[in-house]
Amino acid sequence: MGVQLSELAKAFLAEKVLAHVATLMKDGSPQVTPVWVETDGTDILINSAEPRLKTQNLMRDGRVGLSIMGENTRRNMFVRGRVTEITVDGAINQINRLSLKYTGNPDYQGFRDGEPRMVIRIEPLRVRERGLDR
Repeated sequence: MGVQLSELAKAFLAEKVLAHVATLMKDGSPQVTPVWVETDGTDILINSAEPRLKTQNLMRDGRVGLSIMGENTRRNMFVRGRVTEITVDGAINQINRLSLKYTGNPDYQGFRDGEPRMVIRIEPLRVRERGLDR
């Protein structure tokens, strides 16, 4: 069973914060990738392309860790969670929304031919906040 995100955590995730997502390779070694992030108020949502390593890792093993940092590095959040859904439904709308949030451009510029976008839904199981009230 997941944990609820605090109001401070939800507000923090609405900011232009960067998340580093840690996934597990087949051999159990870690793989870390920086990603754009948002929340629907319950879960943490990221977006990736289907053939990317993090997506493949999460399809195989849904355990995930996130280190999320704001522009002020004293404000951060650490999450352990599990992927509950990986879907193409809504992925284009989400990546365009994230593009607007992070770049100011409502049209994502990083599309590659043959790489369908995926919404990855992460249920937070453990959350640690630091300095979010600053």
